[in-house]
Amino acid sequence: MNNKDRDPKETDDGENVEPLKEGEDFYVENGLYVFTAKYLLERGYCCNNGCRHCPYKGPAK
Repeated sequence: MNNKDRDPKETDDGENVEPLKEGEDFYVENGLYVFTAKYLLERGYCCNNGCRHCPYKGPAK
């Protein structure tokens, strides 16, 4: 299947995903998307990008 023919809500393995909901999964601040702790926790892992609401942060160093 060509990428242009693919459903944008479907992952490479054919699993359907829900679109993100503004205010619940993210918000926009100064033109930047900020993920909520709820979304990051549901995602299931830390991306190590220093997300503001990361629920996986260890103690401050």
